[in-house]
Amino acid sequence: MVNKLVENIKRTGAPIVVGLDPMLKYVPQHIQKKAFAEYGETLKGAAEAIWLYNKEIVDAVYDLIPAVKPQIAMYEQFGIEGLIAFRKTVAYCKEKGLVVIGDIKRGDIGSTSEAYAVGHLGKVQVGANSYYGFDEDFVTVNPYLGSDGVNPFIKVCKEEKKGLFILVKTSNPSSGEFQDRMVKCDDGTDRPLYEVVGEKVAQWGADCMGDSYSYIGAVVGATYPEMGKVLRKVMPKSFILVPGYGAQGGKGADLVHFFNEDGLGAIVNSSRGIIAAYQQEKYAKYGEENFAEASRAAVLEMKEDIAAALANR
Repeated sequence: MVNKLVENIKRTGAPIVVGLDPMLKYVPQHIQKKAFAEYGETLKGAAEAIWLYNKEIVDAVYDLIPAVKPQIAMYEQFGIEGLIAFRKTVAYCKEKGLVVIGDIKRGDIGSTSEAYAVGHLGKVQVGANSYYGFDEDFVTVNPYLGSDGVNPFIKVCKEEKKGLFILVKTSNPSSGEFQDRMVKCDDGTDRPLYEVVGEKVAQWGADCMGDSYSYIGAVVGATYPEMGKVLRKVMPKSFILVPGYGAQGGKGADLVHFFNEDGLGAIVNSSRGIIAAYQQEKYAKYGEENFAEASRAAVLEMKEDIAAALANR
């Protein structure tokens, strides 16, 4: 699946992933009214509203981007109906030729980790039949329980030719409380924990290669560009998923070190900066009715920003 991600990036010229992280406050009133008229102000009505919202955004941007990243918590808050909307969103995006990164941040051990991996990436056996559950192409995984939590995902990835993005250095302000802690390594040196995890990602990835990149990638926040520079060297064959662009403060100029010299190796996420673009002053001219056109404009601006930064590095 990493080969398809690379192909999509080359075709679009946009190393961008749109985070489909819907909150009801982002969904325009005309869509909410339509969904509530059919299902009432219920969990099903809310789930229908976010599904309709997602679909219109995807229709507006799918030709510009290689991938999407739905964050499952935004769907889980609406219970089972929300998870149905999540599954519909995944399936629709794949129909449009997009790579789907399920932002699930799972991290557990043993049979629990195996069940997460099967449910999101693989097939579950039901009697004589097997079925895909959510069927994303990649998922995000928390590695801080160690290899026991990651290996079941790697096993399924090998079977299904899918991939992982493993949390290494996250974009949130308090990530340094643990991830930046200095640890004593086997070679006697002291290094930050995130760097040790990055080295482990590179080891896992070496056994899981696509044509030019591993399908075991990493998550490194745009808000920490200097750390990204170090981790790019630590993980030369791993794709880096870079959250934190736009609304969290990251911009194109911060991102150049996340990319390899071939212009590949990283894919940058923007969520509310794109899906709720119509609520920003710069895109207000589109109005609520044309929210998806505002999202398209935001993608085009982001593409130009990243391209200019890479051209000038």
